[in-house]
Amino acid sequence: MASVSSNRDKSGAAMHKADEPVAPVRVFNAKGRGPFVLAVDHASNRIPEPYGTLGLTPIQRLMHIAWDPGAFDVALRLSDMLDVPLVASTVSRLVVDCNRAPDAADLVPRLAERTEIPGNLKVTDADRIDRIARYHSPFHAALALVLAERPEAALIAVHSFTPVFKGKPRPWPVGILPGADPAFSERLAMALRAGVPDLNLGWNEPYRSGLGVTYTLDHHGRDRRATMLEIRHDEILSLPGIALWSGRLGAALHAAL
Repeated sequence: MASVSSNRDKSGAAMHKADEPVAPVRVFNAKGRGPFVLAVDHASNRIPEPYGTLGLTPIQRLMHIAWDPGAFDVALRLSDMLDVPLVASTVSRLVVDCNRAPDAADLVPRLAERTEIPGNLKVTDADRIDRIARYHSPFHAALALVLAERPEAALIAVHSFTPVFKGKPRPWPVGILPGADPAFSERLAMALRAGVPDLNLGWNEPYRSGLGVTYTLDHHGRDRRATMLEIRHDEILSLPGIALWSGRLGAALHAAL
């Protein structure tokens, strides 16, 4: 299996230091004994040196097209609160999208929302295979190993979504995409609504399961309780927002069990 780091990062702000080698995947709280496993496949906007900037500006590399802002911070806090492992990719979804099947057309995106990715316009088959081997496969191998050690644990894939997508507002602060057996996700939705009665919760929003955007959930959650959480990223870009949603989700996850 590829290199996996299990160092803890209490800050919630970054997964690595500038002067240390960066593994393609990091496992936090690997010995956690709680009843969940957290996965964040869009945790980082890091573009490794071989790919330069992919032709993008610094502002573009901070945009949602490159990662899921806030998702890692919420997941890291949940990992502490619930005492559960967290598996996180350390590479931008623009290098290779760990939440896509290896044969997906948008595994290495040429267009992200309305932004062309110049560094991906002429990706060869060999380059695609190399990116899968370097970053995609290690993430899924690490997640599979953590899950294999916890056959009863529920898989929680944590994401964030942009408040506006191609000009269309997204009103839900949080969405739930169910796994193969929706019962656990339905209980989670009920628990969230019980805690926040006026919550505008998106069921199968802002995406729908089965459209090729839930690979991690589908691939690893077939034979266990599993759900994909989507939090609108303007809700979790500050420490108070991260704390608020971590608390809500932590309580709802326990209630859903």
